[in-house]
Amino acid sequence: MTGPIRQREREQGVETEQEESEETQTCPECEAGNLIADAGGSELVCEDCGLVVEERNVDRGPEWRAFNHQERQNKSRVGAPTTNTMHDKGLTTTIDWKNKDAYGRSLSSEKRSQMHRLRKWQERIRTKDAGERNLQFALSELNRMSSALGVPRSVQEVSSVIYRRALKEDLIRGRSIEGVATSALYAACRKEGIPRSLEEVSEVSRVERKEIGRTYRYISQELALGMEPVDPKKYVPRFCSELDLTEEVESKANEIIDVTAEKGLLSGKSPTGYAAAAIYAASLLCNEKKTQREVADVAQVTEVTIRNRYQEQIKAIGLYN
Repeated sequence: MTGPIRQREREQGVETEQEESEETQTCPECEAGNLIADAGGSELVCEDCGLVVEERNVDRGPEWRAFNHQERQNKSRVGAPTTNTMHDKGLTTTIDWKNKDAYGRSLSSEKRSQMHRLRKWQERIRTKDAGERNLQFALSELNRMSSALGVPRSVQEVSSVIYRRALKEDLIRGRSIEGVATSALYAACRKEGIPRSLEEVSEVSRVERKEIGRTYRYISQELALGMEPVDPKKYVPRFCSELDLTEEVESKANEIIDVTAEKGLLSGKSPTGYAAAAIYAASLLCNEKKTQREVADVAQVTEVTIRNRYQEQIKAIGLYN
């Protein structure tokens, strides 16, 4: 039994000697130790003088060639990347709903009933416990609300991660799944800098605005999300676009927000109402007047809010005494 062990030790010793020699290898031309491998890993090059010290000639890429993106996708033998937006992260198999074979021919009635049973059992075994069923329902709600709000895929990914953390920390107990999912989506919008107000999020949700706000404050505190105050200027481009206002109005509204925020008027104010008032003031100054009702409808605030913020802002910039 000592023979194989000694042979293995000798092989390991040779390997370590080879690794040490590679680590201490220097350039024969300039005797520098800055040797780097190229992107393909086939050549060892001196970083100082550019001499090719060693040519390994080992191509670690695929054996096939592709000349455009479509060919590369067709020849690739890997699956889709994992995603947090699915409860199983997209690692399980799915059975297509189409009752056709690989050649596109319709299945017989016997095969259709068999495929129906397989689909049913496939859906059952994908969720092994109540926690996964909870996650499956919540992530489907997040997908629905993200599509309704028109937010990027990155926001949906971040909201899924936040919900998974809340589920792991047992923050769902005593609260509705929809409420926590909506709060996670709102938190993700703020985290990614996507301007979506609480009112807009509550419109696509199945829970009330008060519950969303209460749950959002709870999970952000428990998970230490570290949310920063929303910048009203993030709402200005979208509101101006919906009101068909020019870039001049948008620039003037941002200027009003900057000047008045420096004077401390933004503290404690709603960012959507503050942005709407700045847009209303800028539209008057740029002779592109919009009524308070029009601006209030787009920003989803009341006309009283716009009037109050508008009076404060024009006093701060010295247009009203």
